[in-house]
Amino acid sequence: MVDAATVPGWPAVGSLAAVVGTLALARYVVRYRDQPGATWFLGVLAAQALWCVAYGVGLLVFDPAVRLAFEAAAWLGIVWTGLTFLAFALSYTGRSDVVAGPAFRAVVGVGVAVSLLVVTNPFHGALWTGFRLDPVFGVATVTYRLQPLAYLTIGVATLAVVAGVVLLVDTFLNYGPLYRRETAAVAVSALPPGLALLVWAGGVGPVPQLNLAPIMFVPHVALDAYAFGRAELFERNPTTVRAAERTAIDDLADPLVVADPEGRVVRLNDAARAAFVEGVPDGPRNAAAALDRPVSALLGVDVDFDGDTDPFESRVDGERRTYAVSVSPLRDPSGAHVGWTVVCPDITARERRRQQLEVLNRVLRHNLRNDAGVVHGYADFLADRLEDDELVRMADAIERRSAALESLGEKARTVETLLDGESRTDLAVGSLVERVVADARAAHPDADVSVDVRTDEAASVAERSLEAAVENLVENALQHHDGEGVERADGGAWAAVTVDLVDDALVVRVADDGPGIPDAERDAIAAGEETDLQHGSGLGLWVVHWAVATLGGEVTYANREPRGTVATLRLPVR
Repeated sequence: MVDAATVPGWPAVGSLAAVVGTLALARYVVRYRDQPGATWFLGVLAAQALWCVAYGVGLLVFDPAVRLAFEAAAWLGIVWTGLTFLAFALSYTGRSDVVAGPAFRAVVGVGVAVSLLVVTNPFHGALWTGFRLDPVFGVATVTYRLQPLAYLTIGVATLAVVAGVVLLVDTFLNYGPLYRRETAAVAVSALPPGLALLVWAGGVGPVPQLNLAPIMFVPHVALDAYAFGRAELFERNPTTVRAAERTAIDDLADPLVVADPEGRVVRLNDAARAAFVEGVPDGPRNAAAALDRPVSALLGVDVDFDGDTDPFESRVDGERRTYAVSVSPLRDPSGAHVGWTVVCPDITARERRRQQLEVLNRVLRHNLRNDAGVVHGYADFLADRLEDDELVRMADAIERRSAALESLGEKARTVETLLDGESRTDLAVGSLVERVVADARAAHPDADVSVDVRTDEAASVAERSLEAAVENLVENALQHHDGEGVERADGGAWAAVTVDLVDDALVVRVADDGPGIPDAERDAIAAGEETDLQHGSGLGLWVVHWAVATLGGEVTYANREPRGTVATLRLPVR
């Protein structure tokens, strides 16, 4: 076995081998130069090649003046390898705005200044002094005393590489297996030359005048080649994910505020700035002034981070707007709580429509019920006193229609109750159905209504919603009966109600032998709206539809043989 130390010029051979690998990798990378970070990575390879070729060729030159020139060129490679690697990591991980910002331009300015000091070092000795040849292993290694500025330069270059590695590792940790191989390979590749540079700068080891960092670029290039060839470094880019995250926040139409765990503002999207900063006369002067303020102070409402916060109003550009408040905790990948997101959708139009409908509903319901009651009373009075059969028939028709209008007013009140919502309670469904049937029998004494409760299973339901659904199904069966039924000898109104437990669901069935539900009624409910061509005759089935939606169940209608309808209400057992 041949000892490396016996191979003449092996440090130069190793350095130049790194150059060959670097140039081959650059040839491969150039095809991806339009991808985020690729141009900066080519810059890394250029600085790296300069470092390695200057050091490798310099090891073969024994003329002190020429050797000094090569050493200076190697120092330029040290300076710019670190800075370009940081720029690559920022761009590749979706932070190109930082590279284009003033802070990074200042860093580049420092790099230019240090480069000028490197080139002019023979005149001032700010970086090193006492330069002399100190050959070892048959190559022109050199010895010189590093000055504090040189150590600072190496430290800054190393810190830039470390920062880049941290960014890549952060991408690996946050985006998981999608970018695991490429980021891990590039991050690890920086370790061999970086550690070798620190060892040389510290004068550690048996041959302190030999800088092994250029040689360590050989495994560095191998790992980078893996990142490109096997892991497809620029074919899958985390910039996509970061851009999507920023877009999800900045382009969100609703105002969004990000707060720290103490509830202080750390970020606002454009909609939040427009709503709570720029458009508010007495608000913060600008977005920067809004930062670090309590969220409650920014919004002008006490935000309950652990509960519900009522909608609030804010005057924006001279117009009063209404906003809802939705608070969600922010957690890091380990699950630790790191802050809050507060989304404030503009519900002004919805609130105005709700208020308009509420007023309209109450006025119409009140007037409709009262006026229909008056008409019903007069019609009843006339029917008892008229002797002409035709007039009596007309009075009876008026009485029936006014009673229907009164019922419509009551249904409107039920609809309002459903829209307001109610809490769930554990309830014996069978008992509730029996109570509804008892009320139906009292309201329709001539009808035949049976009830069969086959289970005592309870369910967590909104009681008024369930009652409204069953009540309107039974009422629909009785009120719309045409007197031509098949279950009774006289053809009168008939309905059968059953309660059963089927496949872990409570099932309430209401069967009748009436004329059936018109197709127009069913089509209107299925479509979710009423039109001139597609509408029902009342609110009953709509009440059932909305009540069942509140309950989280479903209702179906089927024809019954030989006549009638079977309405089936299914409720999940919770």
